[in-house]
Amino acid sequence: MMDRLMTNRTSILFAVMTALIIFVGFVQSWNVAFTIINLCLISAIMTLGVNIQWGYAGLVNFGLMGFAALGGFAGVLISMPPVPGAWEAGGMGILIGLLVGLGFIIAAVMVWHKTAHLGRLQHWALAAVLVIGFFSFRHIVDPAVAAIESFESAKTGYLGGFGLPIMLSWVIGGVLAAGVAWLIGKISLGLRSDYLAIATLGISEIIIYALKNEEWLSRGVKNVTGLPRPVPYEIDLQETPWLIELTNTWGLSLVDTSSIIVKLCYAVLFTAVLVGIYHLSEIALKSPWGRMMRAIRDNEVSAEAMGKDVKAKHLQVFIIGSAIVGAAGAMLTTLDGQFTPASYQPLRYTFLIWVMVIAGGSGNNAGSVIGGFLIWFFWIEAEPLGLWIIEMLTAGLADDNALKMHLIESAAHTRFMMMGLVLILVLRFSPKGLIPEVKR
Repeated sequence: MMDRLMTNRTSILFAVMTALIIFVGFVQSWNVAFTIINLCLISAIMTLGVNIQWGYAGLVNFGLMGFAALGGFAGVLISMPPVPGAWEAGGMGILIGLLVGLGFIIAAVMVWHKTAHLGRLQHWALAAVLVIGFFSFRHIVDPAVAAIESFESAKTGYLGGFGLPIMLSWVIGGVLAAGVAWLIGKISLGLRSDYLAIATLGISEIIIYALKNEEWLSRGVKNVTGLPRPVPYEIDLQETPWLIELTNTWGLSLVDTSSIIVKLCYAVLFTAVLVGIYHLSEIALKSPWGRMMRAIRDNEVSAEAMGKDVKAKHLQVFIIGSAIVGAAGAMLTTLDGQFTPASYQPLRYTFLIWVMVIAGGSGNNAGSVIGGFLIWFFWIEAEPLGLWIIEMLTAGLADDNALKMHLIESAAHTRFMMMGLVLILVLRFSPKGLIPEVKR
C-alpha cells in the first residue's frame, strides 16, 4: 500500500515538473526550457551523489563545491590540447618537482614508522623531513611555474591538457573526486558529524583556492574557454541542408532551431547518465549493502557491535557519492564550454544541492531527482516570476516612482526569498521531503 502511494506521488510530481517546463517553453521560449532541463539533469545527478552519502549513511558533506570543481578541472585536463611552448618552458621542472615531492612524502611515512621507538624525537624527525622536502619542492617547481605562466599568458599561460574527447572527463572527473574523497575520508571520517561538515567545507575552499591561483594548472581566474563539445556546433547545423529545409517548411528560426537541437543532444547524454546512476543507486539501496548502510546510519553503535567496520563503510560511501558529484561537475563544464574557477560558490554548489536533497526526500533516490528538478526550476524562474509579481503590485504607480524602481531593481533577490519559502513549506507540510524514504 505504501509503495503504491509513493509511486502515485512520484508520478504526480514528475507530471507537474513536466507541465512547468512545457509552460516555460510556450510562455518564454523552448531554448530557455531546454536550458533548464539540462541544468536540472546535472543537478539531479549531484543530488544522487549527496543522497548516497547523507540518505544512505548519514554523512554530512559540505565540500560539494570542491568535488564539482575537480570534475570541472577534469574537463580542461582531458579535452584541451597541450601547450608545447609551455611544456618546453617548464613542463620538465614541474614533473621533476612532483616526483621529488612524492619521494619526500614516502620518506616521511618511512621515517614515521622507523622512528616509533624514539618517542618525541619521532615528531622532530618527521618535521625535519617535511621541511626539507617542502623547500626542495619549491626550489624546483617555482622557476618552472614562473616560466609556464609567462609563456603567452594572454592566450595560454598553462600546460594545457591531453586533447582527448571531453566525455572521457566525466569518468576522470569522478576518479579525481574519488581520490580526493579517499584522502579526506582517511583523515576526517573519524570526526563527529558537525566536525566532518566543517572539515569538508574547509577542504573544498582549499581546492577552489588552488584552482584560482595555480595558473600553470588551470589558468586560474583567467578561465579556460572554448572546450570541445561532444555534440554538434550551432554554426555547423545551420549549414546542413536538412535543417535549412525544415526551418523553411515550418517557418522556424534557423538560429533558434539549431540551438534547441544542440541542447536536446546534451539532454539525451545527461539523461542517459542520470538513468544509469539512478538505476545503480536503486540496486545498491535495495541490496544487503544498502540495508547495512541504513543500519549504520540509524545506529552506529549497534552496527559496530554486530561486527561491521563502520569507518570503512563510511569511507566507501563517501568516495562513491563524491565521485558522482565530480562526474556531474565535469558534465556542467562540458555544457558551459568553459572552466571558470571563480564561479564555484558555496551557495550554488553546496547549499542549493542540500536544499534539493532535503526538499526532495533524503534516503529516496526518486525524491532526490525530483528535488533537483523542482529547486533548480524555481531558482531560475524565481527572478522573472518575482519581476512579474512586482510589476502587478506596482501597476498603479508611475514608472519613475522611487519605490517601484527599487522593487524592480531588487527582483533578482526574490530567488533567495523563493528558496527560503519553498524550503519552509516543504519542511512544514512534508517534513521528510516530497517523496519520503520508504521503510522496508
